[in-house]
Amino acid sequence: MASRSLGGLSGGRGGGGGGGGKKSLSARNAAVERRNLITVCRFSVKTLIDRSCFETIDDSSPEFNNFAAVLEQILSHRLKGQVTWFGYESPRSFWDYIRVACRKVSQNCICSIENMENVSSSRAKGRAWIRVALMEKHLSEYISTALRDFKTTRRFYEDGAIVLGEEANMLAGMLLGLNAIDFSFCLKGEGLDGTFPAVIDYTPYLKFEQSSDSISSDEEELRTFGSSDSESSTPENVGPPLIIDENSWFNKCKRVRQKYQLTLEQKGYLEELLRLRENQLSESVSQNKVLLQRIEDSDLAHKLEKEQLEYIIVELQDQLKSYQSLDQLSAEVSLSQASLDPSHSQEGDGKQDSLNFIGEGKEDTPSLLGLCGSLTSVASYKSLTSLKSNDCLASPTGEMTSPGLTPS
Repeated sequence: MASRSLGGLSGGRGGGGGGGGKKSLSARNAAVERRNLITVCRFSVKTLIDRSCFETIDDSSPEFNNFAAVLEQILSHRLKGQVTWFGYESPRSFWDYIRVACRKVSQNCICSIENMENVSSSRAKGRAWIRVALMEKHLSEYISTALRDFKTTRRFYEDGAIVLGEEANMLAGMLLGLNAIDFSFCLKGEGLDGTFPAVIDYTPYLKFEQSSDSISSDEEELRTFGSSDSESSTPENVGPPLIIDENSWFNKCKRVRQKYQLTLEQKGYLEELLRLRENQLSESVSQNKVLLQRIEDSDLAHKLEKEQLEYIIVELQDQLKSYQSLDQLSAEVSLSQASLDPSHSQEGDGKQDSLNFIGEGKEDTPSLLGLCGSLTSVASYKSLTSLKSNDCLASPTGEMTSPGLTPS
């Protein structure tokens, strides 16, 4: 009994260890798969940028076809299927995710691709979207916007997908360099055929470069291994020859020339990229100068407008003061005219006293002298008797009579 229990316990432990080993192996495989796709994507972007320095990228370019296949594989990595009414899960294309997650991009091409007549399948629409986004130079913006919508991304992808991991940020950064390339695609070609899935060609990225310290070339090593069944392949003759022929020097020179050509292409790409950045910087500086000039002009206009408004306010205040003084003068004039009216005067000394009062008031008001004219001078320098004798006073009329000063 004890042996059986120990055997069952050991078997249970072994089973638990096997389950943990399967989980760790599955996690390792998923991590390796993600790392491989991201690495190949980086290589494909680099080769695409290098090729764009010498020729226009179109549908016939193998670098673009490989890049499109890599991007399609990344966006389709661990994509959930669509569950039907009967509970079955049908396959789904990455276009279903892009169509929902990229709606927030300003001036997006989603509706245009949906309305294309020659593109019917979902996979073909996704491939058309990749080409249109590259021509619009907005592919990185589309991917960044879709990845920021984490809720939608979580709804379309399973755990362990590239778009849900840390590699997603690297993907958006790598695609940013494609904005400097001018693409030219035909949206009616065979590349939009969604019948077959895209296949990645790994051979351009698996090229083995021999070390410069190696004496024998690859061709010599292949010839050595191929002639193993001959008599010269004895252990005594195995190894590189001591005398290097002209062919080996030619191969080394060819490899050096290829490296030089590759370095020259990279130099041309960097110079072109630098030229683009300098143009962008000069445009930004010119726009900054224009904006600063506009700000200075607006400040100057505001200052001039402020000075004009202050001048207008001062003029209005002066006019208001002059109007108030004129009102006072008109009141004094009306009072003087009412006091000089014969219908309101009394006989004898009453008239003399009123005229003397008016004369004294007008002499105390210098501003009234200019407006009252000769009437004020007559009241100041002539007495009532002289006015009566010379008949200088006007006869009483209805216009001169003030209703407020009519005697009772």
